[in-house]
Amino acid sequence: MARRRGDAADMMATVGRHWGWILSFGVITLLTGVVVLIWPGRTLVVVAVLFGIQLIVTGIFRFGAAFAADESGGTRILYALLGVFSLIIGLYALRHVLITLLALGLLLGIFWVVSGVIELFNAIQHKTMGSRAWTALMGVLSIVAGLVLLAYPGLSLLTLAILLSVWLLVLGLMEVTLALRLRSA
Repeated sequence: MARRRGDAADMMATVGRHWGWILSFGVITLLTGVVVLIWPGRTLVVVAVLFGIQLIVTGIFRFGAAFAADESGGTRILYALLGVFSLIIGLYALRHVLITLLALGLLLGIFWVVSGVIELFNAIQHKTMGSRAWTALMGVLSIVAGLVLLAYPGLSLLTLAILLSVWLLVLGLMEVTLALRLRSA
């Protein structure tokens, strides 16, 4: 039992020494939330375009991996098919930005529900957690936001951008607070 507490203390000390990374993540998340709040329409288009570009780049690398990999013929074919599929979806995403945004909205709703369930489970599971109530509250809010987004897919994309910006602002503030608490610990 004493060994376990030493391991946990060592882990906290290691994380505490790298509090600057957590602070940087929090500040970047806060700034992203502010940008999304100021320009929600443009942000949505940028997100859809970046998603399409990312799929195209992934497709190119997967297709290249099909010829460069030291794998069996079946694996090479799967890499090539995955590359072509990713390339086609990426091009489609760039061509049809609104459909891409709707798909991303549904994926975000699913992500919020899953993330919220994990956060809530984490808060319930770890009774010694310092910020247990905040973690549980954020988990519940994430679940509710995800369910609303999934239940009402007709929700305007502008509203989605504003919800996303508020989420980013709250997450950024929590990360900055965590970083400062780690630094003082």
